[in-house]
Amino acid sequence: MSIEKQARRTFLRVTGAGLAGGALYAQAGRAGAQTGASAGALDVRAFGAAGDGKTLDTSAVNKAIDAAAAAGGGVVRFPAGSYLCHSIHLKSHVALYLDQGSKLVAADASGQAGQVGYDPPEPNDWPKFQDYGHSHWHNSLIWGEGLEDVALLGPGLIWGKGLSKGYGPGPTAERPGVGNKAIALKNCRNVTMRDFSILHGGHFGILATGVDNLTIDNLKIDTNRDGIDLDGCRNVRVSNTSINSPNDDALVLKGSHALGFARATENVTIANGLVSGYDIGSLLDGSYERNVKQAPDRDGPTGRIKIGTETEGDFRNITISNVVFDRSRGLAIESVDGARVEDIAVSNITMRDVSNAPIFLRLGSRMRAPEGTAIGSIRRVTISNVVVYDADPRYGSIISGIPGHDVEDVRLSDIRIWYRGGLTMDQVAKQPADLVNGFFFRAEGGVPPREPLETPEREKEYPEPSMFGLVPAYGFFIRHAKGIELSNVEVGFLQEDRRPAFVLDQVNGASFENVKAQKAPNISTIVLKNVENFETHHCRPVADVQAPRADSREF
Repeated sequence: MSIEKQARRTFLRVTGAGLAGGALYAQAGRAGAQTGASAGALDVRAFGAAGDGKTLDTSAVNKAIDAAAAAGGGVVRFPAGSYLCHSIHLKSHVALYLDQGSKLVAADASGQAGQVGYDPPEPNDWPKFQDYGHSHWHNSLIWGEGLEDVALLGPGLIWGKGLSKGYGPGPTAERPGVGNKAIALKNCRNVTMRDFSILHGGHFGILATGVDNLTIDNLKIDTNRDGIDLDGCRNVRVSNTSINSPNDDALVLKGSHALGFARATENVTIANGLVSGYDIGSLLDGSYERNVKQAPDRDGPTGRIKIGTETEGDFRNITISNVVFDRSRGLAIESVDGARVEDIAVSNITMRDVSNAPIFLRLGSRMRAPEGTAIGSIRRVTISNVVVYDADPRYGSIISGIPGHDVEDVRLSDIRIWYRGGLTMDQVAKQPADLVNGFFFRAEGGVPPREPLETPEREKEYPEPSMFGLVPAYGFFIRHAKGIELSNVEVGFLQEDRRPAFVLDQVNGASFENVKAQKAPNISTIVLKNVENFETHHCRPVADVQAPRADSREF
């Protein structure tokens, strides 16, 4: 057998892509280094890597990858040790395998022994439509562009010790030699990532842009900003993965303009995972500490699943199931830059210690996109089998479009949410009328109060539940929406909350069936303002209602 054919067969066996790939991969995972060696993997030490955590091993690692690629493909193995590196260049048909006890460590940006640090960020003609980190891939610890059939495997650790968190652009982000992502892939296909851990991933633990046929399985990510960002990706499976990211989002689907056009994110399955906002590092060490009270935006710990914020490209056929949210913000589904968000199914979710709205659907018009881009849409969203306990009382759950652009066809079923409570309509009325979130700036004194039901629109603001300030409903605030169905939904509070459970404003077509709400004495359960075609069936404590038109009505 030729070297090329042998290397190709080895790659297929280890990534699980051959006829018996699943079984062979499982054997590799159990046997570790011995299986990798017997499969003919290329050991980075044979190419000069020291693995001592002091010597810069970048050149040796890249030589091993080049050798595997030159043979037509293969596995590059990292035995137990600590490999200090700058930018590692992935190649097609090559897998990196991190043995148990191996650490791939991001070196400091300053370089060593004449080295210049990480690869420079490549030019991008469209940087104004997305954050700096989304616009570049080469300034990363591991990167690949235009590749096929690549894999990152094994139970080892990727430690982004020397990576920047990517707050920029500016001197820190743009200084030569700085890297700000652990793994970055652009325009690739047939990619597998399995079994490894990431600690301190920089701006992104994993940034995948324009990547098709992507499998991410059994990862543990404990990081200082975003965990995984999937930007304009298709046919993606993320499973059995835990992501801790108190300062930013855990798992995000995005549709930026980084590729020079709007590319849809579609056919994505996210299943069987944990997202959290514990103290950084405490997921991997098993302590799950909860000392950090807020993220850099001064709201509570983040660590959630979100569609957004970059949302020029569309989102279609997305499923999210069997996920635990713990000490994090809630689920967010957003379109603010022109995206059509359609056919989203969310099910079997539990949340505890939620630091903002458990459910947040926002259609806005920030329009961080080329001139002439139309305002987007959100339609055909189903959220079911959700249990939430100890949620922040300030924002309730929010479904909100903007004038002339409704959130459409949303079905919520079999949902139970318990908020902390403790707020009143008087507190809603007394908050400043110009409360905004331009990163959650809070206006101070001298501003007249607003009417309790006059929640500001904030059409062009960054989408976050706190953008509206205290909302007038403790359970659900629904505005600029049509075709909204709630069935078998229950909301309550741990401490008495003197706000209505539900407030609907500018809604056409809403049906509540078997909806239950705890209420304080002398407080309405449901408030309608400029609502058409509203009905309830078997809702407690409200009698059945049919309201073809309600300019202002309470139940």
